[in-house]
Amino acid sequence: MTGTAPAAVSAARLRDLLDRAARPGGTLDPEALAGLDKAEAFPEAAHRMLGEAGVPAHYIPRGHGGLLHGLDGLWSMLRVIAGHDLTLAVAHGKTFLGAVPTWVAGDAGQATALADAVMSGAEVCWGLTERGHGSDLLAGRLAARAHGDAWRLDGEKWPINNGTRARFACVLARTREAGGPRGFSFFLVDRETLPAGTCRTLPKELTHGVRGADISGFALRDAPVADDCRIGPEGSGLETALKSLQLTRIFATALSLGAADHALPLAVRFAAGRGLYGHRLADLPRIRRTLGEAAASILLAEAVAVFAGRAAQTLPRELGVLSAVTKAFVPTTVQRALDLLGDLLGVRGFVTTVFAHGAFAKLDRDHRIVSIFDGSTAVNRHALAHSFPLLTRAHRAGSHDTAGVAAAARHGVDRPALDPARLTLAGEGCGVVRAVPAMADLADGRGEAELARSARALAAESDRLHEEMESCRPTAGTIPAAAFDLAQRYELCVAGAVCLALWQHNTPPRGSGPWQGTLGARACLTTVLTRLGLRPPAGPDARDELATALLDTDPEAGRFSLLPVPEVS
Repeated sequence: MTGTAPAAVSAARLRDLLDRAARPGGTLDPEALAGLDKAEAFPEAAHRMLGEAGVPAHYIPRGHGGLLHGLDGLWSMLRVIAGHDLTLAVAHGKTFLGAVPTWVAGDAGQATALADAVMSGAEVCWGLTERGHGSDLLAGRLAARAHGDAWRLDGEKWPINNGTRARFACVLARTREAGGPRGFSFFLVDRETLPAGTCRTLPKELTHGVRGADISGFALRDAPVADDCRIGPEGSGLETALKSLQLTRIFATALSLGAADHALPLAVRFAAGRGLYGHRLADLPRIRRTLGEAAASILLAEAVAVFAGRAAQTLPRELGVLSAVTKAFVPTTVQRALDLLGDLLGVRGFVTTVFAHGAFAKLDRDHRIVSIFDGSTAVNRHALAHSFPLLTRAHRAGSHDTAGVAAAARHGVDRPALDPARLTLAGEGCGVVRAVPAMADLADGRGEAELARSARALAAESDRLHEEMESCRPTAGTIPAAAFDLAQRYELCVAGAVCLALWQHNTPPRGSGPWQGTLGARACLTTVLTRLGLRPPAGPDARDELATALLDTDPEAGRFSLLPVPEVS
């Protein structure tokens, strides 16, 4: 890449910039965003502001001249954007998703050329899905035919985020008529260079949420592309897609946590200021439990997403499992929290003219699409079910990469740069789950009796679950219905294990206010055990304590979080 790397744009600086833009009359004024949503208009001015602030540099690995070192920093940037407007985050972040196959499998020349283009403002979309085939990538019909020393592409991709706006399209094409695992390849197509009549954009689709986003598609007809536009060897497309998804599935969960960052302060402010039956709404026991349960669910989702993002650098051979768990668990868990907060807000959570310009109603609508991006919840649980034999073998072995788990859990440490070459389709299970018994012993040794009891209950449930997984035998064509329930329970075991690891490796805690001591971990473990159908430890419910702590915190002072935000990626 020519020139020098751009100046770092930290998550904190970006938050300050966007907070200023959210003031009355600003680009991100909630009233203005509500108007754009009503008009189903693309947020052009805000999108341009992110480009001018240098955000695209975070989509490019440092080795290619950008700022990307690890997923956790990049994830934090998208989370900050999503905390203001999910439509904007969906639209802008898509360029990273479209570029990932080039970072995973492209050669140095391809990566350098794409990095230069992205730094110059070019957008990239990811042409994976097709009408009628959904997530079944092997059913894709867009074909690439060899034509001398070039290729001709024919077919449609739909629905595609930024399918109309993006200059570049990373297209998965069938390169063998029979298809199959070695029958597809990726092509990075510069649509500005295609002859007239060979590329046609499809109409924008009307959507329930993210109404202003460019959800459309494109059709290619005998479109000529040079052989050097092919990413990786011929036939490597499915492998590249699966490795890329290990990164993009984690990245996409920043959208969920951004929605939560927006929703939770709205609910806290409403509960603290609303009177009912002669009392403050927040003082009613049921309201406090609802608020505490929602906050604990958000903390759980945050913990899993951040741990998985760091694991991309420290546990890359476990990312096949961790990315599927993360993408299935985080959006569904945040949506559960949003549903609780919507009940708390009542009618003000659904109308658009009474409370905060309808911000909650908009973010709730917008968020519901996140579980579909980069593989739906069902698709990820399907993938997880296919990993049952691997997981049960690893669980019997017992050992795990203790250093890798510690490095993924610990805040404020140097981690190696994200290296897509270390990603694998084989996998090594999930070490953090195998560490739960040792973490229970550690909690006992530190005098944390409640946490130790929760950890032991989780370890026992994990053992039972792995026995059930071992007797469940998915085949290539059939996944038993029971496997999806087992996958969901496994996600909860991973979430509980991650919270214990974060507690273990960050003592004394670096948090402040409601996150000091063991409160966050205890509330999260209570939520995990309850959702697993187990009885939490006797005594005061940590979720009620969490609600009290939240209500004692100024909801306008900043986002609620268990974890510190990396300043640069």
